[in-house]
Amino acid sequence: MARIEPRKNKQGEIISYRIRVYRGYDDEGHKLKPFETTWKVPDGWTEKRIQKEVQKVAADFENRCQQGEVSAEQDMKLSKFCGMYLDLVKNSLAPRTLEAYTDYINKLIIPALGHMKLSEIKPVHVQRFVQMLAETPKPNGKLPSAATVKRKLVCLQSIMRQAVKLGIIASSPADAKKLTLPKVVQPEVEIFSKQEAAAIVEALQNEPLQFQVCIQLAIISGARLGELVALKFSDADCENHKVLFQRSAYKLRGKPTATKPPKDYDVRVVSVTPEVSALIQLLKEEKQHIAEELGTAWHDEGWLFTQWDGTEMHVQTPSKQFKKFLKRNNFKIRKFHCLRHTSATLLIYSGVNLQQVKSRLGHSSISTTQRYLHAIKDADTEAANALQAMLISQHKKPDAISDGDMRKAK
Repeated sequence: MARIEPRKNKQGEIISYRIRVYRGYDDEGHKLKPFETTWKVPDGWTEKRIQKEVQKVAADFENRCQQGEVSAEQDMKLSKFCGMYLDLVKNSLAPRTLEAYTDYINKLIIPALGHMKLSEIKPVHVQRFVQMLAETPKPNGKLPSAATVKRKLVCLQSIMRQAVKLGIIASSPADAKKLTLPKVVQPEVEIFSKQEAAAIVEALQNEPLQFQVCIQLAIISGARLGELVALKFSDADCENHKVLFQRSAYKLRGKPTATKPPKDYDVRVVSVTPEVSALIQLLKEEKQHIAEELGTAWHDEGWLFTQWDGTEMHVQTPSKQFKKFLKRNNFKIRKFHCLRHTSATLLIYSGVNLQQVKSRLGHSSISTTQRYLHAIKDADTEAANALQAMLISQHKKPDAISDGDMRKAK
């Protein structure tokens, strides 16, 4: 039988009823926390109507408890569950994702919804949260993009899915099907053209050897920035021109650079050119020479790309160096990740099939690789237009022959 307890305000008026359903004891003889819910008294109801309704609510609640539809934790507030959530996912999320989710929870989710019980949060509350995200300007005064809003909402969706898994709530109020979300426009894949890539490789001849190897590897292997920074000389088989990508570097606030398995745990061996293998061998010899000069100041940890003392390079250093390199050589400024896009696009343009490109780049899905087909189509269209323009310039109509010229000809 459900237990019904009235709850009063400071004036002694009954404002709600707490309804509890007995759960018994666990296997060790400890009394289990009862199932619990609260029913608020509507304004203007008579005592008779209130008593009739609360009995009905209690009977329905007890029945749902017996049917296994109610969790003992259903009245837990979102703020408390967020702590449980982070503890549950801390070993399954990538370190930077965990750091971002922790920020979103503490700075956005808890301030907006943390005071609410999980069972009370409805799609309308999540919709307001989405609207708040979309209308809150960034430090530069601009509104966040739809992609940024979605990225922060994904954190809340993950929290709610976990609550569903644990049986605390029956369904997620943050399900995208229940919400109206800003449309995310898929950004175009930026690449360097074949001519630009060739010019970049030529310009690298005047750069430090370590930077040459990094950019050459980025273009030839299509590896991610974190995967490149985490390379060790032991990962490079220069004799057979193979490179093993088995870890990825990352950096958290206030902590040194660290490594983790590559994205989607995709450890892979990628073939490189003999020229790249030769550059790696030269870099190894250069590092050995520097180590001899520095003596005990050198930290021999085997990293391919290092700071001055042999310690692992900061994960963003190549990106900053690449931007300066592009500016110094009058190339169009693009992100370091553009080299990965360029590698994939040039492979497809050269006739390599999508499955091979997928394996080489470590994509988890072929649909990710197919994004590069659009860039190929654009390049093909540009080539056709250029060819047409050339043909037209080479096939101009001759000027009309005058009547005087005709008479002279006779």
